[in-house]
Amino acid sequence: MQKPLIAVLVAGAFFSVNAQAVDLLQVYQQALANDAAYASARASLAAGQERIVQGRAALLPTVGLGGSSVQGDIDRNPLGGGSATDGRVDSYSLSLSQPLFRWANWQTYQQSKLQKAQSEAQFAQAQQDLITRVSQAYFDVLAAQDTLESNRAQKTATTEQLASAKRNFEVGTQTITDTHEAQAAYDLVVATEFAAINDLENKRTALQSIIGSAPAALAPLKPGIVLAAPQPALIDPWVSSAENQNYGVAVAELALESSKREIQKSRSGHYPTLDLLVSSGHSKSNRPNPIPGASSGSSSSIGVQWNVPIFNGFAVNSRVRESIALEDKARNDLELTRRVAAQSARQAFLGVNSGMAQVKALEAAEVSSQSALESNKLGYQVGVRINIDVLNAQRQLYSTRTNLSRARYDTIMAGLRLKAAAGSLRESDLVPVNNLLQK
Repeated sequence: MQKPLIAVLVAGAFFSVNAQAVDLLQVYQQALANDAAYASARASLAAGQERIVQGRAALLPTVGLGGSSVQGDIDRNPLGGGSATDGRVDSYSLSLSQPLFRWANWQTYQQSKLQKAQSEAQFAQAQQDLITRVSQAYFDVLAAQDTLESNRAQKTATTEQLASAKRNFEVGTQTITDTHEAQAAYDLVVATEFAAINDLENKRTALQSIIGSAPAALAPLKPGIVLAAPQPALIDPWVSSAENQNYGVAVAELALESSKREIQKSRSGHYPTLDLLVSSGHSKSNRPNPIPGASSGSSSSIGVQWNVPIFNGFAVNSRVRESIALEDKARNDLELTRRVAAQSARQAFLGVNSGMAQVKALEAAEVSSQSALESNKLGYQVGVRINIDVLNAQRQLYSTRTNLSRARYDTIMAGLRLKAAAGSLRESDLVPVNNLLQK
């Protein structure tokens, strides 16, 4: 019952060999069009670009047109005996108000520029995040495929070793212990295969959530690839770049500057305001017997209006203290963001270098493990090695191969994260990574 079920699961987990494999750049283009997080960031950018228009509006004149049309009766002699006049009175007015001095409005306009810049920095950060998320999901799928392929190869080798142990037991050259050991190793591989199939499906689902559709066959890494070391090869330039050019740091810097403007904006509650007012109006009476003094006419005016705040219940002082506290918070948030960015750059830089060293060591270990397996098989045939020695050698070889593929993927991802921490990751950085794939 196990073998048919495994065959079905493996067939569902792997892609059709006839399907055209897609590479990392193609998957990234799918993510650009379908990723919900990136679409949300793009909408936030469009919204942020409107802030500067709204901030500038408070400095521009406000023009309004109003009017009324009143129909009614008026008793010309309220003491009795008089007649009533009915009719309609139409009026309209055009007014203009231009702020001459409103310090709060000016600070709001300056803040709107900072908010627009913040939205742009956040969108750039979202672009970098998309690159790393797509790459991580892509290589997670490849790693899961490598694990499953290695598990299947180990299963085939273990099956052969189990059959050999059974034959040798039947002819009396080995004990039942060898058969039990081979059977236990086979059962363990079968159990591991179920976990590998499930992990592969989970990794494909994670990639699907980014690109919006079930992923096609993915192009794997070329055999024997050589990974490039980070340039520059020193850690200090990367850390310095992270502290000054990281997009998260840029957002925090703009937030600090905006909080300083907010202090000025709060203090403006103590400042006077001055506005220019211009108005023009006209009224017309449509009564058949107009009331004396109620004839039609026009009026125009121009002048300035000022206001000096005297006391508002200490609200302005409270808002100033609040703004100062928020500025201090923004300054500490900036320092924290700088430290996190620097730490991320250090970790990624060390990850690239240690990953490259680990890849070289595992490549040598793969050769050694292959030689050890062949030696154990030969020793088993001539009787100087037992079955468990061959099984252990097989397990070591396939484990080394799995670790080697994972080390390559992790090293590539560390290089991308290093550039992201330094604020220099671009779509073009995917090209050299994509060149490492089999097309």
